[in-house]
Amino acid sequence: MLRRITELSIRRPRTVIAAWLMVILIGIGLGGAVFGRLAGFGGNVPGSESQTTAGRVAELDPGSDAITGLVTSSAAGRPIATNPAVKARVTAAVADLRRIPNVAEVADPYQTPGMTGDGTVIAVAVTFGDGISSADEHVALKAAEARLRAVGADGVEVRIGGGPLFDDALNAAAQHDAQKAEIISLPLVLVLLVLVFGGLLAASLPVLLALCGVASTLLILYGFSFATSLSVYSVQITTMLGLGLGVDYALLMVTRFREERAAMPDRARVEDCVRRTAAGAGRTVFFSGLTVAVSLAGIVVYPAPFLRSMGLASCVVVALDMLAAITLLPALLSRWGHRIRPAGPRRAQGRTFGRVAAAVVRRPVPVLLLVTAILAIAAIPAFALNMTSGDARELPTSSEVRQVYDLALAHFPGRSNADPITVLIEDGRSRPQYLAGLRALPGVVASSQKTYPDGSAIVRLTPSGVDDGPVAIGLVRTIRGEHARAFVTGQSARLVDFRQMLASRLPYSIAVVLLCAGTLLFLFTGSVLIPLKAVLTNLLSIAAALGAVVYVFQQGHFAAAFGSGGLTALDVTVPPLMIAVAFGLSMDYEIFILGRIREAREAGEDARASVVTGLRHTGRVVTCAAALLVIVFACFMTGGTAPILEFGLGLALAVLVDATLVRMLLVPATLALLGERAWWAPRPLRSVHRRIGLSDDRVP
Repeated sequence: MLRRITELSIRRPRTVIAAWLMVILIGIGLGGAVFGRLAGFGGNVPGSESQTTAGRVAELDPGSDAITGLVTSSAAGRPIATNPAVKARVTAAVADLRRIPNVAEVADPYQTPGMTGDGTVIAVAVTFGDGISSADEHVALKAAEARLRAVGADGVEVRIGGGPLFDDALNAAAQHDAQKAEIISLPLVLVLLVLVFGGLLAASLPVLLALCGVASTLLILYGFSFATSLSVYSVQITTMLGLGLGVDYALLMVTRFREERAAMPDRARVEDCVRRTAAGAGRTVFFSGLTVAVSLAGIVVYPAPFLRSMGLASCVVVALDMLAAITLLPALLSRWGHRIRPAGPRRAQGRTFGRVAAAVVRRPVPVLLLVTAILAIAAIPAFALNMTSGDARELPTSSEVRQVYDLALAHFPGRSNADPITVLIEDGRSRPQYLAGLRALPGVVASSQKTYPDGSAIVRLTPSGVDDGPVAIGLVRTIRGEHARAFVTGQSARLVDFRQMLASRLPYSIAVVLLCAGTLLFLFTGSVLIPLKAVLTNLLSIAAALGAVVYVFQQGHFAAAFGSGGLTALDVTVPPLMIAVAFGLSMDYEIFILGRIREAREAGEDARASVVTGLRHTGRVVTCAAALLVIVFACFMTGGTAPILEFGLGLALAVLVDATLVRMLLVPATLALLGERAWWAPRPLRSVHRRIGLSDDRVP
């Protein structure tokens, strides 16, 4: 199949190139509209108590949105609540706000206890009408926002946040951060590739493939947005993957092409070099793409729409990157490959990586023990992993919405920043004592209740602390455990359900990934031990990366260096996505190296010599690919939203650890210890591999 695809690309390069240019243009033109179709946190679990209860509550009481304006002095810490001029301006603003259509309530901070905090901040809460349309709410929101900002003058500042402004801030950050990362990363990657290849033409090919990945990503997400809700973080995450793998695959193919040109006689045609490149590196890219895709398929078993859509979209993105590598690159190389310089003798031989590999295979036991110990120690913080749902802490500290959140916590002692826990009691109208007991539960700082003609009642309990805090989570579990006829929803309840969903589906996700990835690796190598070794070493490097992310962002060590603070928890969507993507990327490098080791064995080298040969030929390309991926992930971390910082750092560390400690040290040490046994398989499976395994498709 690969041979036929390569021949088509070589014979009709203009058609193939034109088709991919259309993909880029359509993807950038049409796919850019996806930014207007993004939702907020993707933490709803279909069929869970929180979701079904939320639907019933919406029927009884559509609810309303609210925003909060915080009035402070320009001089930090100066008392403002007792200033007569400020009081007059705030009182006038409250009166004007109450006259805005579709504004249901505006609390006068001078008449409502607790609204002036410690005296340095004045809170003005604006609540919009129940069940109004999005368009009407938008008009009322803009009018209220403009009137609140008019209070700020003559040494007075106003910050506004909460409600729909949080979602607006996330959407704006998503679009800005994705565009910023692409603007920074693509030129930087191009410069580094010029240094790697020593020429602009060769360096531009991976960038062109990366553009295909970005355009395809936007187009795929735009299509998925009509079938399911997409989180604001889906663009950055899938774009990271599409851009990074596009560079990876092109780097491998172009490097191999330059090596083939250096190895073949001067009279050899460029087309022959392209055929040999596609037969060797193209085969590796094909299997790598399949393996990465099935690794990401493990996310699909989670019922949460966000995770499922991310898994499917990521699989398609990887497949398109792989398809571009085995179609577009051969077409480009057949047209302009004669202008790309062959690899120099020293680079083609990879002597430095060969020496490292030779040293490792001579002393595999000490290397194996030392690297395993380092990774195990780095993974220790992962055992303290805590997960949270999305709130304003996800935004960078420069965000106005985040500043409102932080100011409220700092200057309003005892005030809660948690959303209310909503409890539906179907026979609550006839149980007033029960309702009173709910409102009196420990940890509740504010409460309200409503009864309805059908006999049901809704009680809203505002817990102290934050949504993912022990008080809020404890209240959800207490009500569900001790009050059988009470149904709970709200942000904290959704978080509890999401955590339970992750725990219950994790074994199935692991089984899908291990079965699919293990089967593909067996078809690639004919061994049952190499897939097992790959899984164990990959999980070790991922655990170390996750431990580092917990250490930095959850526990707060060095978090300030990334423009963040200790968040006490990671975003609930980050661990499953990070583990799946990091596992896929690790398998990517595994196949890069195993492909060359396999070729060396088939050429007659023994187990240890083939390991040295494989690393000598792939060490440089794996290291360069990893360095470029780390740069891509680091560029996406320039935005500052917490989940992207967590995801970007986790993937950057996972790739860095995998390409150095794991691929250059742990893998050769393990293969050297196993020797020929590494390629063992039971006789029945050997027969299966001979029939359906990957055959050598090299061109003579």
